[in-house]
Amino acid sequence: MARVKFLCDVDRCIDCSGCVAACKKGNHVPVGVNRRRVITLDQGKPGERSISVSCMHCTDAPCKAVCPVGAIYQRDDGIVLVNKKTCIGCGYCFMACPFGAPQFSKGNVFGARGTMDKCTFCAGGPKEDVGAEGKSPLCAGMCATKALLAGDEDVIADVYRQRVFQRGYGVKAWGWTRAYGKTLSTIYL
Repeated sequence: MARVKFLCDVDRCIDCSGCVAACKKGNHVPVGVNRRRVITLDQGKPGERSISVSCMHCTDAPCKAVCPVGAIYQRDDGIVLVNKKTCIGCGYCFMACPFGAPQFSKGNVFGARGTMDKCTFCAGGPKEDVGAEGKSPLCAGMCATKALLAGDEDVIADVYRQRVFQRGYGVKAWGWTRAYGKTLSTIYL
């Protein structure tokens, strides 16, 4: 089975936050929770870039490894999900995640913060079939510049490889090595 991945091409992201709005609206994300956010790297300096960040559905997900009750699980296609009935809201997943993806609807202390919420790759929200049918998640579908790529890892890597070849630079994809344990340059380029 193909594994799904996200990749944000920082050379294309224009900080429009269309991905954020699509995710919030389409998945009925509660106020105070941001499954996806756009951050600016080197803000105000030459070379400033924006990047859309959410759960990267890591190959060896650190959030899953630290969950004391086993509420976080990974499907065969690589999508990392949380069982909200099992989650105790301890926050260990938030501390372990290098991308700050786990969110809690209440900002209280242990046990009173509510259950963890995060990107589901549109496979566990109100429209259960979106990720399962191979469609692109809402965030990637809304991206006007196609900076946010989502889907089969081989297809995503091939698209990015073609972009790098056309541009003549840009081999390093932000977050890819940390999330998936391999570099695009050695595996796909």
